Amino acid sequence: MSEITLILGGAKSGKTSLALARCNAFPPPRIYLATAEARDPEMAVRIARHQAERGPEWRTIEEPLDPVTALDRLRSERVGVVLLDCLTLWLSNLMAGQGLDADAAVARVEGLADTVSTVSYPVVIVSNEVGQGIVPDNKLARDFRDASGMSHQVLARRATHVLMAAAGLELRLK
Repeated sequence: MSEITLILGGAKSGKTSLALARCNAFPPPRIYLATAEARDPEMAVRIARHQAERGPEWRTIEEPLDPVTALDRLRSERVGVVLLDCLTLWLSNLMAGQGLDADAAVARVEGLADTVSTVSYPVVIVSNEVGQGIVPDNKLARDFRDASGMSHQVLARRATHVLMAAAGLELRLK
């Protein structure tokens, strides 16, 4: 079984910095599996900032819809660690972009959990904790919040480590 770390946190909680620090403890090569797409100038700036933060020793694979296939392709390579950033953007791409309902999106996350449980390299997964706010006022947002929470439970059951980031600090949940 591979080492799986799930890092949860709110916006600007420090979760990506925490994930990078954990990943930098592993030998290279380090793979950044990106689920974000630069659909507007502001997002392009965010992506560029993340790339600069990682540095040149990271190889980036952009896969907004099918990170499982990307992880499977890496089985034939020497990999030190994979950082999947982020699960909630992937869920958003599946639900808002591809029209999947919450159950279908969670089923895709179950497939991700199956894959990361069987790869030979460590995987760190970053995700936004979105379920601690007010109840959203529309069905898609409520379904997304629910799919996110259910997905976190699926991954937490399989994970070796589960961490929460808040104010740049780490809280160990598992």
